[in-house]
Amino acid sequence: VFGAKAHSQQRRANGDPYFGHPVAVAGILTELRLDDATIATALLHDTIEDCEGVTYQVIADQFGEEVAELVDGVTKISKLDLGSKETEQAENLRKLLIAMSRDVRVLLVKLADRLHNMRTIGFLRPEKQERKARETMEIYAPLAGRMGMQSMRDELEDLSFEVLNPQGRVSILRRFTQ
Repeated sequence: VFGAKAHSQQRRANGDPYFGHPVAVAGILTELRLDDATIATALLHDTIEDCEGVTYQVIADQFGEEVAELVDGVTKISKLDLGSKETEQAENLRKLLIAMSRDVRVLLVKLADRLHNMRTIGFLRPEKQERKARETMEIYAPLAGRMGMQSMRDELEDLSFEVLNPQGRVSILRRFTQ
C-alpha cells in the first residue's frame, strides 16, 4: 500500500500505473522463494529515488532498518552510470557492483528489476532500448551468470540480443525450428 501510494501519480512508458513494475519485480523474486525483506524491498525499490517525500528514514520507520538498507543499496546501484563501451570497463563495473553490495539481496532485486525492464523494453525510444540492452548484455547478464542464475542470465541475454540484433535472433530461431 505504501509503494502504491508513493507511486500513485507515476506511469510507465506504456501508460500503465508505475506500481505494476515493483509488483512484477516482487513476483520474479517470489518465484525464487526469497525472504520477506527482499520482497518488501522489491515493492519499495524505486521509492527513495523516484517519490517525493520518501527517504531512507521514512522507509526505516515504516519497514525497519533491514528493508531500508536494502532499498538504499538498490538506489545506490541505480544511480551508477553503468553505460560502458569496453568489455574491461564492464568487468570493472560488475566487480564494483558486487563490492558495493553488502547484501547479495540488493543484487537480486536489481537483477529482477532489470529483467522486468527488459521484458517491457519495447515501449522505450530505440536509442534508449539499445543503451539498456548493451548495459544488460555487458553487466547484468554476466552478473546473473556469476551468481548461478543461469535461466535469468539466458533470458537477459535473449531479450538484449532481440534489441541489439533482431535479424540475427530471427535467423537463429529459424534454424532451431526447422
